[in-house]
Amino acid sequence: MAEPLLEARDLVKRFGALAASDHLSLAVEEGELHAVIGPNGAGKTTLVAQLAGELAPSSGRVLFRGEDVTRLGMPARARRGIARSFQVTSLCPEFSALDNVALAVQARSGHSFRFWRKAQGDVTLLEPAERVLAEVGLLQRKNILAANLAHGEQRQLEVAMALATNPRLLLLDEPMAGMGTEESQRMIDLLSKLKQKKTIILVEHDMDAVFRLADRISVLVYGRVIATGTPEKIKMNEEVRRAYLGEEV
Repeated sequence: MAEPLLEARDLVKRFGALAASDHLSLAVEEGELHAVIGPNGAGKTTLVAQLAGELAPSSGRVLFRGEDVTRLGMPARARRGIARSFQVTSLCPEFSALDNVALAVQARSGHSFRFWRKAQGDVTLLEPAERVLAEVGLLQRKNILAANLAHGEQRQLEVAMALATNPRLLLLDEPMAGMGTEESQRMIDLLSKLKQKKTIILVEHDMDAVFRLADRISVLVYGRVIATGTPEKIKMNEEVRRAYLGEEV
């Protein structure tokens, strides 16, 4: 069997007496969209932060492409091909959509943002940024300030910035948070296209989106994975029904 692209092995993350990750193990295969679901407080965002290198686990290991990256921070993991988006939109609001993505392209090359004004006319940054904006459906909005984009467009822009780093693995933390029906459908359509090209870990509360998009689903409760399987198997799992899904399925 092929080696998983990413593995979390027996992760524990404690905040005082609280175990946000409680001996949590997870394997993500190359090319799959792997959804992580669970009730509020289950430890989903804490898991993503540990996979991205934002948080160091109290114990356990994270492996990416077979390499132990447990002690590496976010920049080092990004250089290896891991990119993430956040629950709360994190853009440069005074920059245009194009400039935000170009910043991510510049970061991929390891250059400092101190020379950004000079870099704003650099076609080696702007051309790849435009290609990514076209991929997420925002090319026509490239000159709009991020602050003036609709909420759904801001979330699309965040995905574009993650894509601009040319990742092997996308970690998406609730990309549909706060969206209306039409915006959610646009994001579902985008993720459906992206899953043909990228391996994705998707944390999401929108169960319709999860069951439409996921190849496999892992269910977290109190920092532990209680079940992993195809959407059909998760729907039929009685422990999952009792712990989380209930009548939603």
